[in-house]
Amino acid sequence: MSQPRPSHEQSSEKSPIAVASGEAGEFSQDERALLLRLAHDSILSALNHGAPDDGPPDTSSGADEGVRRSMSKPGEMKREISLDPPTAHLSEPHGVFTSLYLRGALRGCVGYVLPVNSVYHAVAETARAAAFEDTRFYPVTLPEAQALEIELSILSPPQAIAADAIEIGRHGLLITMNGHRGLLLPQVSLEHNWDRITFLQQTCRKAGLPLDAWKNGAKIEAFTAEVFGDKETQV
Repeated sequence: MSQPRPSHEQSSEKSPIAVASGEAGEFSQDERALLLRLAHDSILSALNHGAPDDGPPDTSSGADEGVRRSMSKPGEMKREISLDPPTAHLSEPHGVFTSLYLRGALRGCVGYVLPVNSVYHAVAETARAAAFEDTRFYPVTLPEAQALEIELSILSPPQAIAADAIEIGRHGLLITMNGHRGLLLPQVSLEHNWDRITFLQQTCRKAGLPLDAWKNGAKIEAFTAEVFGDKETQV
């Protein structure tokens, strides 16, 4: 869940697409708690009403985070979890990534880049997909589900950006070229202490592109994310 970096020093002037994420954001504390509770309930509901069969993990990917759309089909979501947004605000479409952690280690991460569903529906769907469809991991078990910590990243729509306008810790990156696409969330660059060039290179690597593709014709887009999780929100 992360993005690429530019080569120039970043400007002290904020990019027009940069929107503050973190503590102060679009979603209230009550809304954050509700969405996190929904994510937990979506996973537990699947386990209590017939979880997917366990299978061997796919070790072909060495990436830090899963970047794929959930492929849930109509009717896959269990009916005991209502997908009807309880408020008009939570019915608004957003891209969403759900990250699962077990004892501090990543246990699954799946998301939508684009705002294809209401944020409420997207949280429920990506939470379940992160638990059972991230092929880098075995499906989450019931004992694990009860101990999971969840972090949600609510994305702004991606917009084209110049490499030297990228701000570490503020922008996530999406790099696309010749049918390849790689995405990294804003927090990834901070977690790894990357500069902008490294961030750009790592996003290219995530896309399966040469590390210098960002300066050789690849499309660079940036987005911001409002990130919150169980650690800072009472669920």
